[in-house]
Amino acid sequence: MVEQPEARRVFLALWPDEGTREALHRLGRSLGGDGRPVPRDHLHLTLAFAGTVPARQADCLASRIPELACAPLELALDRLGHFARPRITWIGPGEPPADLLALADRAHALCRECGIDTGPPRPFRPHVSLRRHAAPPARERIEQPLRWRADTIVLIESGRNGHPGPYRILARTPVTAG
Repeated sequence: MVEQPEARRVFLALWPDEGTREALHRLGRSLGGDGRPVPRDHLHLTLAFAGTVPARQADCLASRIPELACAPLELALDRLGHFARPRITWIGPGEPPADLLALADRAHALCRECGIDTGPPRPFRPHVSLRRHAAPPARERIEQPLRWRADTIVLIESGRNGHPGPYRILARTPVTAG
């Protein structure tokens, strides 16, 4: 009998520095209302969700993540939003910079090159999830945009053997001066 490869639930994301992570976590806690803040160590901005894939495809992404290297991204997170079905409150840029959109396209292309089908193309809505099981936020904008100089891209495994759970960084690449 041939042993089945281990499954991994993975995604490519921008990973906040400690200062940005703390500011995001404070904002998530300050929004109040129902739901709960996303754990501090889970805050990120997804570029491409690969889903549950065989270990060999996750290994392909890990080995090729340096191909996503680019200049640091200057993000102004100023728009609050809500995804109704999963009941997630998020923050993102009101006007996503073109270089962020291009990076997300490259992340999806890398998934395809590693044999991963990320599904039909959908508009990219860059966001950081702040609260789960939450009602829509009371406001759509924050007064002072949260500034993030995004300089790290990671491949994250969420859980083990394809089941959601704690995050583990499988690979990272610094964003380099272009």
